[in-house]
Amino acid sequence: MIKENFTKEKRSLKTESITSDLVIVGGGLAGTCCAITAAREGLNVVLVQDRPVLGGNGSSEIRLWILGATSHMGNNNRWAREGGVVDEILLENLYRNPEGNPLILDTILIEKVTELPNIRLLLNTAMYDLEKKSQDEIEHVWAFCSQNSTQYKLDAPLFVDGSGDGIMSFMAGAAFRMGAESADEFDEAFAPDHEYGELLGHSLYFYSKDTGKPVRFVAPKYANTEIDELPRFKSFNLKDHGCRLWWVEYGGRKDTIHESETIKWELWRVIYGIWNHLKNSGEYPEIDTHTLEWVGTIPGKRESRRFEGDYILSQKDLVEQRSFDDAISFGGWALDLHPADGVYGEKPGCTQWHTKGVYQIPYRTMYSKNINNLFLTGRIISASHVAFGSSRVMATCAHNAQAVAMAAVLCKEDQISPSEILKEGRIEALKDALVLQGQYIPNHVLRLKEDLAQDAKISASSTMQLSGLAFDGPWKSLTFAAAQMLPLVPGKLPAMKFQFKATENTKIVASLLKSEKRGNFSPEIILVEKEFELTLGEQYLTIDLQVNIDETEYYFVAFSANEKVSIRSTQTRATGLLTVFQKFNKAVATTSRQEPPKGIGIEAFDFWLPERRPEGQNFAFELLTVIDPYSIKFLTNGVFRPTEGTNAWAAGLNDTKPTIEMVWDKVQIINSLSMYFDTDFDHALESTLMGHPESEIPFCVKDIQLSDGSGKVLAEIQDNHQTVVTIKFKTPVQTDKLLLTFKQQNVHVPVALFGIVCL
Repeated sequence: MIKENFTKEKRSLKTESITSDLVIVGGGLAGTCCAITAAREGLNVVLVQDRPVLGGNGSSEIRLWILGATSHMGNNNRWAREGGVVDEILLENLYRNPEGNPLILDTILIEKVTELPNIRLLLNTAMYDLEKKSQDEIEHVWAFCSQNSTQYKLDAPLFVDGSGDGIMSFMAGAAFRMGAESADEFDEAFAPDHEYGELLGHSLYFYSKDTGKPVRFVAPKYANTEIDELPRFKSFNLKDHGCRLWWVEYGGRKDTIHESETIKWELWRVIYGIWNHLKNSGEYPEIDTHTLEWVGTIPGKRESRRFEGDYILSQKDLVEQRSFDDAISFGGWALDLHPADGVYGEKPGCTQWHTKGVYQIPYRTMYSKNINNLFLTGRIISASHVAFGSSRVMATCAHNAQAVAMAAVLCKEDQISPSEILKEGRIEALKDALVLQGQYIPNHVLRLKEDLAQDAKISASSTMQLSGLAFDGPWKSLTFAAAQMLPLVPGKLPAMKFQFKATENTKIVASLLKSEKRGNFSPEIILVEKEFELTLGEQYLTIDLQVNIDETEYYFVAFSANEKVSIRSTQTRATGLLTVFQKFNKAVATTSRQEPPKGIGIEAFDFWLPERRPEGQNFAFELLTVIDPYSIKFLTNGVFRPTEGTNAWAAGLNDTKPTIEMVWDKVQIINSLSMYFDTDFDHALESTLMGHPESEIPFCVKDIQLSDGSGKVLAEIQDNHQTVVTIKFKTPVQTDKLLLTFKQQNVHVPVALFGIVCL
């Protein structure tokens, strides 16, 4: 037994001192991805999380889906899902958890962190103090775990603040902002006024469940029993099942840090008031058998402090898609601001304006301009309130955080501070390291001198030539204008044959469109259009628009809306080919054309959106001139997703066991081989609630075999469902030839690969 006598002195807590390479405060999705990335690169990491689970707003405690530049596939950002670790997590979640159970996502995040022995994970541990070595450098931080009554002294040369409220940056004295800038500070015409409010509030979610028998509900006394008087409640949709009610928001007029508990209590009043009205007003008999299964106990926070780096991201950087020499990440969620009055206000729950494409995020936004050894990640990066409206979402935050982790690796290697990465000319090395891991940086091409694949002669057993897609799919009504996206090169546009079905004699307009900015997918320039006659019934129609293509990029062969007409689709799905419709996704827009008010600095354009699987078929067509969008040369072009073209090699559709052969003039010493597969970067992969009809992406190659020149099998991989597959050899392989053999999984989907890197 333990027995201690009375002592006149204050007892001290048990204290553990930990020294590491990197201390990360905050275990939301950003902090988690940062820790995984850094640890995989060899850093010893301490991850401090004040909650019992990882994932922050994406965890089972809050249950918001992870989302980023894809924006529910409701914008024109094609193939824009974030890469790297966050992509790996989302794909693993899809594989294990297509139903969207947030508890399963918890287990995936914990597993990814705890399988790395060089991460010390401190759950239920809050940072509460720090000490500085000098006025501009942190020496160590103090944290306390309420569950084991232990305080931790955490020393490191580098620190990352991913805490959401920026507790470490705040205590370190770093410059910060809270609230909205005036419109003239950064020339932001979308900056809100006081009536709209300067802060986004908190939200709380709930689940209900049908028990099959009547369930009584007695509301707690603190419930808001006048909830039906709220303007926003009048648009309540029972099919939203609680957790979609992101508009149950409050707190934008309060201090979203120090009054967070007050805000939570008010949200509880609202939630229980909503449920009381549903159960006891008599207006919703279909809810009689439902019980309230879960209510959030901590709110999902949107906004508090933002800290200043050497650059502050602002509205025009996003809308104009400005280029930065130090770009290391990207965003693409809408500029999404919420009225400060939240659920108690008359205004719509949000004001969302989309950009025409993704935008770059510079490295200078991701470290403090005042504290030399402090990185910023998550929602606290250096951005104006307006730009924050887009950069704050979880997948964007996670993508940024992976970049921060790799920057920390370079800082350790070179014994430099975060800002010195730029001064020492290391930014290109940082970009390359990120892209090698599967991340995406707009306009950056991976070019590694040590990549042996660049010197190999590469051949394939077959390469898909695009002469058309079989006329074997369902009919698609042209209720909305629709277009087949095609990656084309300079030359004459091939004539194309399509199959139509008309309910009466009618006309249809075919046109060729492209984006104003190369690399975008907002078809706003009409190059040519032509009207065609259709007769009653089914018929083939040859569309020859007689136009020359000037640049290599995606073009849209479009057909006008006509409810009397349907077009034949195909069962064939191929990397980099999409059909899109001129309509809108009500989750992120209200009409098929974005028409912002004049004077707010936002552009007008049409939305052209794909359908989600199991829909989402391409149009069937025949090309009178064959095109070659899947050249073997794309395997070494350093871009691992569709941009101006497919950037992919694809095997012939009938090649069920395709091979790629790499041959060198002399024997090479090979340590690793990385392959970059197609996991459909256009799919949003929301992590919770919504669910997905599949657990694996149909384009992704599952079975892979690697052999050397003598036929010796070096590695075999089965049941792959990830984007990046890296084979690391325990002993370097010496050979002048490598052979990759793949297995086709679906007769309607050719095997495809974006790239190979051999080191």
